[in-house]
Amino acid sequence: MREVLVGLGSCGLAAGGLKVYQKFAELLGSGSDAVLKKTGCIGMCYAEVLVEVRDEKNGSTVYGNVSPDKVARIVESHVRNGQAVTEWIVDTNGSTSKQQRIVLRNCGVIDPDSLDEYLARDGYQGLEKALTRMTPEQVISTIADSGLRGRGGAGFPTGTKWRLAAGSKDSHKYVICNADEGDPGAFMDRSLLESDPHSILEGMAIAAYAIGADHGYIYVRAEYPEAVKRLKHAIAQATARGFLGSNILGWGFNLQINLKEGAGAFVCGEETALIASIEGKRGMPRVRPPFPVESGLWGHPTCINNVETLANIAWIILHGADAFKERGTEGSKGTKVFALAGKIKRGGLVEVPMGMALKEVIYDIGGGTLNGSPFKAVQMGGPSGGCIPASLGDTPVDYEQITATGAIMGSGGMVVMDETTCMVDVARFFLSFTQNESCGKCTFCRIGTKRMLEILERICSGKGKQEDIALLSELGEQIKSSSLCGLGQSAPNPVLTTLRYFLDEYTAHIVDKKCPAKACLPLVEFFIVAERCSGCGLCLASCAAGAISGEKKKPHRIDMSKCVKCAKCITVCNVGAIEKR
Repeated sequence: MREVLVGLGSCGLAAGGLKVYQKFAELLGSGSDAVLKKTGCIGMCYAEVLVEVRDEKNGSTVYGNVSPDKVARIVESHVRNGQAVTEWIVDTNGSTSKQQRIVLRNCGVIDPDSLDEYLARDGYQGLEKALTRMTPEQVISTIADSGLRGRGGAGFPTGTKWRLAAGSKDSHKYVICNADEGDPGAFMDRSLLESDPHSILEGMAIAAYAIGADHGYIYVRAEYPEAVKRLKHAIAQATARGFLGSNILGWGFNLQINLKEGAGAFVCGEETALIASIEGKRGMPRVRPPFPVESGLWGHPTCINNVETLANIAWIILHGADAFKERGTEGSKGTKVFALAGKIKRGGLVEVPMGMALKEVIYDIGGGTLNGSPFKAVQMGGPSGGCIPASLGDTPVDYEQITATGAIMGSGGMVVMDETTCMVDVARFFLSFTQNESCGKCTFCRIGTKRMLEILERICSGKGKQEDIALLSELGEQIKSSSLCGLGQSAPNPVLTTLRYFLDEYTAHIVDKKCPAKACLPLVEFFIVAERCSGCGLCLASCAAGAISGEKKKPHRIDMSKCVKCAKCITVCNVGAIEKR
């Protein structure tokens, strides 16, 4: 019997996946010998809507960019007659051949709303093994021996964190899943929660057993409605089947898990700010120590792990620490999930072994840049990360190696940039984000990032001064050394790394009053290439400033003294006659 799976993660839904699913349901009908299923994020977000047809004869066939009008042909040709529609098939070899899926093992494979499908793929067997054959200390030792480090950004050893929490004599402890994903260009946690929620619940249950906790929270962004809905459903299912709640699997272990929907404050990704938010207070970091594992939620020991970290746990317990250590480098074991975004041909969700070179991820898995030009830089670690230039493309994906570049691993956002990207403007964008999201508690973060942003805006508008470069560097170092929390301490990273690797672009903006990437509009001029202009008048009609003149069917002209640089003319010109210089 054939199975038809429609990807209905947020990426698939946004591309029209629900209409595609409904069309399949209509054409297949109740009497069909094919089974229609929904699944989560398949990973190849660049080709949504994605539809997979599974059968015993041909295995798996994935169709990309499926719209409702394509469904009838897929049903008639492939589902009913076994003949794949070859021109719509997505070539999966390039994007999947070098991936190794542990965290994403079930994403795009199972129906996220089906507990039975999760159980059929070894679901909750890790929890059963931990409860029936391992002591809490043995569980912690296994996680420690695996070398798993926190995937939320800092890379703190997970086993060490668990051991510290377990060592407390407090009889009441908490486990928290940090699902407050707020980095621009990052969607790893969202996709995991939407596609495989039970793996997160199982990881939390194992963590709770290991440290002696009886209550857990998932702190998830309210802007993730699909993830919230599927998590609530998964919690209800797991509780009804005895995997959560009281006397789990009959072994006297209790764990209640609740959801806390965050209001979208970026700073609540920081552990102590997250705890304050759950407690009903304003989400602001506090001084550490004491650390959350000593005194966290309502003063009790609290172990906080992010989504990706927890998704590894059941697999490690089930397969052993050595199986996990087979992948990765000496200091960074296992795999890492990345959200490929930006000027990348095959954007989406990928999972690669630690140690793979950056350019291998970008070219071999991501397919290179969107227009085929060389990549210029990659932004890693979100607003708290940094920009790594193409010259360091051989840098392996490894905590220490990435940190040495001035960036950070972060939670896994990887934004690819090409020659059309202005690195000064990129620094301005990310600093604008962190400045807006500052909780305001620290003077250095609150005021320092504001001053840095003002300087960057001045440079991008052509009003920069030579001394601005030294001032940016000085302010950045002061903010890093004086801010209270990790978010403030890392806020200057995008600026400092672009100063380090792209100083020539800053100089061009300040000295030459030019933007080499032609991205900062105040520093560019617009002109019409006469040989290409057909005189259609579209640009003239769209110019609200009256800067364009010319006769019909003759080349037009732009008066830069009147031009407000809105770039509307470039947008409407359908022959590519208008350029920037």
